[in-house]
Formats: sequence, structure tokens, C-alpha cells
Amino acid sequence: MKVRINWKRAAIALAVLPVAALFVAWLGFFNVGAASGHWKITEWFLHFAMRSAVRTYALPIAPPDGPPPVGVRPAAGHYAAGCAMCHGAPGAPRGATVRAMLPAPPALTAAALADWSDAELFRIVKHGLRFTGMPAWPAQARDDEVWAMVAFLRRLPELAPRDYRSLAYGEAPPDSAGDVANRFEGALAGCARCHGRDGTGGGETVPVIAGQRPAYLAASLAAYAEGRRASGIMQLAAGQADAALFDRLARHYAGQSAPAAPPTDAAPELIERGRAIARRGIPERDVPACLGCHGRPERNPVYPGLDGQRPDYLANQLRLFAAGVRGGTPYSHLMTAFADELTVRERAALAAYFASRPAR
Repeated sequence: MKVRINWKRAAIALAVLPVAALFVAWLGFFNVGAASGHWKITEWFLHFAMRSAVRTYALPIAPPDGPPPVGVRPAAGHYAAGCAMCHGAPGAPRGATVRAMLPAPPALTAAALADWSDAELFRIVKHGLRFTGMPAWPAQARDDEVWAMVAFLRRLPELAPRDYRSLAYGEAPPDSAGDVANRFEGALAGCARCHGRDGTGGGETVPVIAGQRPAYLAASLAAYAEGRRASGIMQLAAGQADAALFDRLARHYAGQSAPAAPPTDAAPELIERGRAIARRGIPERDVPACLGCHGRPERNPVYPGLDGQRPDYLANQLRLFAAGVRGGTPYSHLMTAFADELTVRERAALAAYFASRPAR
């Protein structure tokens, strides 16, 4: 039997269908209430579509070789401040309100995380998930921070409550770390998650801010809070604090004593190469001497001191400058131009050299 299609009627039907759908939506018959949830078939389809999309978009993502440039501790502090209220944490399960959300944010157990590859977790953390309340990473240019969060999520299920609190809060107890709205002590507790109250930091990838000039610290906090300097971790931390406290926080950390430079295991020839660049620059590539700006006592107050800084942190900041990611001050374009002329080896040499110098 030969089936004949009336194309005119088919075209009319296709034209009327969107109008009919719009009319049904206007009538308000579709129930958008959250109490009843989705139909099972709708829930299955949405979950299926989500997993398929994450899998497809994660295909070109390659995990980095070795640990991420940003350490696990800053990622843990960010998780405690911005993620734990929905996903829970060791010793701090999700509340009833969160469990009643549709869809409910998953508890990040070992079994739940095992369903996702590192590339897929990266995709979810960086871009978020529509229709779920899962936001995108605040600073899309900071893939290093996203990979740090992926590394932390892999460790999360095996952490005991005590170990989690130590990693996520540092010296700041959980009952005060979140109270950063108006009180100085609360704001300082938020900073101390990663930097400690003395500003000496909590790991090789966390900067030493003790003894830095207050103008530099205050300008950095403002740049992070306003999104002019890219960092999802610091944008959340600075954004939660009262901007009126920035100057006081800056003075607190500026008044702390910088620690002595720890012994370095960097090769002497690497340090010597860094010393040569810092003192003379690389004239053939128009790279100026670093000490011309960062080594003078009368330097611009928003230029940071680099002596005694951790090498991993310095190398990563030079990488960010070279990529055009780090900014936030009127002078950041100078560092972007210079850092882009340095090789990876030369950045490592400069980091090793300044890390070997005693802080002033």
C-alpha cells in the first residue's frame, strides 16, 4: 500500500504546533511546582541528556601532568565556603532543605565520584549544570584552580571529619570562618583558611602575604572582589568580606613578620640563571631587570615584594601573567608583556632565585 503525504497539511500542522504549545503554556496547565517533582520518564531523560552532554564535552579535555599548580588546601577552603552547604562534607551532612531540592545535589561519596572521569569532573566544576543550581566556576580563565578542585574532590570521600576541618579551615574554627560579613575577626578567620593569621600561608602554592605592603594587599583584595583579577577561590573569599575591612586586613598582614627563606633544593645553576635575569634582564628580548621594580625600597607601593616567596607560587603567577590571565592593577600589562618573553625554564629560574632570597 502506497502512503501519500499531503505536504501542504504537514506544513500547516508544523506551523500550528508551536502556537498550540504556546497557548497551552499560557493557560498555565503545566505544573511547575517542585513538590511533585518530575515524571519518572522526564527525570530519566534529563539525567540521560546531562550525562551524555558532560561525556561529549569532556572528550577534548586532557588532565594535567602531575599535581595542579594551585594546591588542594585552597580548593578545600573554597569547597567549605561555597560547596559544602549543598554537597555536604565529612562530619557535616547536608541539611533537610538541601535534600528536598529538585534535583537534590548529590552527596559526593566515593561511589558517586567514581561514575565520573577527571575530565568530566573538570567540565562540571568549570561550567556548572543548567537546571540544577550547580554554578559555573567564578573565574573561567583559571583552569588551574578547577583542576585543584578536581584533585580535592578525589580526596574528599576518604577524609575523616578532623582531617577535613584541618584542610578546609586551617586555624579558623568552622563556627567563625563563615561569619565574614561585618566583623574583623570573622573576616580574618576567612583569610586564615589558607594564609594563616600570620600570613605565612598553608602550602607551597599559597603565597606568603606577611610583610607585604598594605597598599598592595588592599588593592589585591579589591581586584579579586570586583572580578578584575581572575581567581574563583579568591573572588569568593574577598566577595564574602566587607570591603570596608580591606584596609584593616591589609594592615594586619603587612604588620606580620615574613618567615626566613627556607632552604632550597633548586640547582645552583638554576638560581644563578634567575639571579642574572633579575639583575640584568634579557636585553635582546626587551625583558627588564626584575629588581628594578621589585627590589628597590622606594618601589611603587602596589608592587609586591618577591623575596622569600614560595617558588611554586611564583612560577605559577609568571605563567598566568604570560597567558594574560592575571591582572587587576594599572600595571599588570607590564608583567604580561615581560612574562610572555620568558621560557618555562626562565620562569622556574626566577622563582627559584627569589625564593632563595631572605625576605626583608
